[in-house]
Amino acid sequence: ESFPLSVLVHCFYFRGGAELLFDGVKKHQVTLPCQPEPWDIRNLLKWIKQNLLKERPELFLQGESVRPGILVLINEADWELMGELDYKLQDQDNVLFISTLHGG
Repeated sequence: ESFPLSVLVHCFYFRGGAELLFDGVKKHQVTLPCQPEPWDIRNLLKWIKQNLLKERPELFLQGESVRPGILVLINEADWELMGELDYKLQDQDNVLFISTLHGG
């Protein structure tokens, strides 16, 4: 049984306070819609902003990337090792966003 290449199931996790921007939900299991080109993190962040992010996008995103202070792990590896925004998502990838920013 084969699936179209662009339908991907992922878990996204938000921790360290980042989940507060997503109605307090820490884990989102998501099937991304088909699109002609492969999903990369750049497109994923736009999709997250439009579909998951509930409030204050400026606390999560800066330009087309995440804000400084938000750690991104792809399958438990630092996204800096994976190509950051250009990383092409694979089926069943886990993407973890951890806020290291703490208000006082």
